[in-house]
Amino acid sequence: MSDTAFLRQALTVALAAADAARAVIAPRYRQRAFEVVTKDDQTPVTEADREAEATIKRVLRAQFPDHAYYGEEEGREGDGDWLWLIDPIDGTKAFVRGYPMFSTQIALMHRGELMLGVSDAGEYGERAWAVRGGGAFIEDRREGGVPRALRVGDIAEFGPRTAISTGNLKSLAGDGRWQVLADLIRRSGRIRGYGDFLHYHLLARGAIDLVIESDLNVLDIAALVVIVREAGGVFTALDGAPVDLATRSALAGSPALHAAALAAFRAA
Repeated sequence: MSDTAFLRQALTVALAAADAARAVIAPRYRQRAFEVVTKDDQTPVTEADREAEATIKRVLRAQFPDHAYYGEEEGREGDGDWLWLIDPIDGTKAFVRGYPMFSTQIALMHRGELMLGVSDAGEYGERAWAVRGGGAFIEDRREGGVPRALRVGDIAEFGPRTAISTGNLKSLAGDGRWQVLADLIRRSGRIRGYGDFLHYHLLARGAIDLVIESDLNVLDIAALVVIVREAGGVFTALDGAPVDLATRSALAGSPALHAAALAAFRAA
């Protein structure tokens, strides 16, 4: 089987795993049928998180029993060249509080390189996906659910038309990079904090131009990295480092704006 054929097969299975996770998550969300436990890192977890992760792994393992798995709730399992990265509910705080800005994130990594990503935001009404070298796509129920290609915007410099979105900025707020962010905001026309999957979907659509986050886990973004890159964007850590399992920050945007923002952060 060629690499292209294998990734196409893997995407089909990943989408099926996302469907299965949605069937677990949706009724609990709508009926508010879950208990919340606070983990050691002070983040919440529910039965829906754990059940969805187990469901995703069951679907994936049925086709790829020899692959390794790294899930938000159960950690790393197995070794090998192929590693599935799974966040069953990215945005559990939103899930718990009853607003639909949460998603299921499934990515596939080969020898450290991200190859495939599925970002399924069932309650919000859209799903995005991408395979390395194959473009990025989205289904939006508000647009009839017909898949369409994604493409980042073409704004090349900061100005009145530039839109920036931020996520968690706790550590950035404590050092000199805060002033860099303030300068980028002053030079831009719009600043929002959409967070989680949403601002990366908007970036890949061309609706916003730059995303900045300083505190996250690679499981939050692995699938979104592939989607943004295949939509023509650039996605790195805030210091420009490639995204890997140790990544804890994100700088994503159109090529020109990413380069300009990265230069500013490096100078700080």
